[in-house]
Amino acid sequence: MKWLRLLLPVFALAACGRDAALDAPVEVMRESALALRVTATGEIRSAKATPLAVPGQGWSQRQLEWMVPEGSQVKQGDLIARFIAPAGELELTKAELDLRRNVLARMGKEIELATAQDKVGAEIAKVDVDLGIAERYAGADLGMFARNEILDAGQDAAVLGYKHRTLEWQQQQTGVRGGAELAVLDSQRATYDLNAQRRREDVAALELRAPHAGVFVLNADWGGEKPKVGASMMAGQEFGGLPELAALEVQFALTQLDAQGVKVGARVKMHALGRPDQKFSSTVSWVAGAAQARSRQNPVKFLLMKAVIPAEAVAKYQLVPGQGMAAEVYTGESGKGLSVPNVALIAEGGKTYVEVRSNGAFSKREIELGARGTARSEVLKGLKAGDAVVLTPTANMADPDAKRFSAPTDGSRGGRGGGMRRMG
Repeated sequence: MKWLRLLLPVFALAACGRDAALDAPVEVMRESALALRVTATGEIRSAKATPLAVPGQGWSQRQLEWMVPEGSQVKQGDLIARFIAPAGELELTKAELDLRRNVLARMGKEIELATAQDKVGAEIAKVDVDLGIAERYAGADLGMFARNEILDAGQDAAVLGYKHRTLEWQQQQTGVRGGAELAVLDSQRATYDLNAQRRREDVAALELRAPHAGVFVLNADWGGEKPKVGASMMAGQEFGGLPELAALEVQFALTQLDAQGVKVGARVKMHALGRPDQKFSSTVSWVAGAAQARSRQNPVKFLLMKAVIPAEAVAKYQLVPGQGMAAEVYTGESGKGLSVPNVALIAEGGKTYVEVRSNGAFSKREIELGARGTARSEVLKGLKAGDAVVLTPTANMADPDAKRFSAPTDGSRGGRGGGMRRMG
C-alpha cells in the first residue's frame, strides 16, 4: 500500500497534463485568399519640383531670419524667406575700406610724383641759366678776360651740358616710374572695386521670392533636419522647393526584414495620417537598390520606396506635399491557400513543425512554409483543410529553451510591421 500512495500523485499529475493538453487552443485550417502586408508611414513629395536655394554668391554665410510656414500657398513674386548676413556686411566694410585706402594711396603717389617732377624741373632751369652764362664766357674775346677764366668757363659749359642731359633723363625716368606705380594702384583699385561690388550684391541678396505659384516645402538634410529660423546656412545651399501638384508621390521606408518580397508593382493602400476614411490604392513605382541606415544612432537599415498618388486622389482629398501618409504594402498575395500562426511553429534541426490534434491525440508534423509574415506564414505542404493545429505546442511548453519560430518583434526590427491576413 505504501508504493500505491507514492504513485497516486504521479497519476494525478499525468491526468492533469492530459487535461491541459486536451484544453490547448487550436486553429482549424481552412483555405482562404492570403495577403502578406506590412505597414509604414511616409511623406508626400513631388516628383517634379522647382528647387529653391539660399540667395547669395559663392559660399557666403547666411542666417535665416524669417520664412513662411511650410505648406503655405505662394504666388509668383511672394516673399518666401528673409536672411541676414553679419559676416557679409563685415566683409563689405573691409572691401570699402580697402577701396578708400587705395584712393588715398593714389592721391599721395600723384602728389609725390608731381613734387619730384617739380624738383627736377627747378634743377633743370637752374642748370639752363648756368649753362647760358658759361656759354657766353666761352665765346667771349680772349683779350678781354684772363686766360684762366676762359678755361673755367669752357669746363663749366661741358659739365653743365652733361648735368642738363642727366636731369632730363632723371625727369623722364621719374615719369615712367610714377606711371608704373600709378598703374599698380589702378590695378589694385579695379580688384577692390570688383570685390566691393561682389560684396554689395551678396549683402543685397537676402530675400528669397517665389519664381512661380505653388506650395512651399522645406528640404531636409542628410540627418532629416529641416531649416529653422535662426539657423546658419550657406549661399547656394538647397533650402526648399515648389513642387508640382500634378506629380505627387509618397516616399516611405521599410526595414530590411519587412521589405522582403517588396518589388515594383506591389499593391499599396494609403490614407492621410488621422484620416482612414480617405483611403485609396496605388502601386510601388520605385524601390531603392540597397538599404541604408537613417541615422548614426540607429544601426537598423531601411529600404526606401515610392508610390505614385493618383491624380483623382489628389483632387478629391486636397493632398499637398509634406503631408504624412499611412501605407499598407502588400509584399505577397496569392489565391486560396493555408496559413498558420507563427506562435504554433516549432523550429528543429533546420526544419519546421507543428503539432496537430486528431481524435484526442497529438502528433508533430513537418511542414513547408512559403511567404512569411510577422504574425502568420503561408503553408505550402504538410497541412490540409480541416487539420487542427495546436497554438501552444507541448514541445515548447515542455522545453522553455526550445526555438520557437516567430518573426522578430517591432523593437528588434526598429520599425512597424504587419502580418499575414486572410482575405474572404
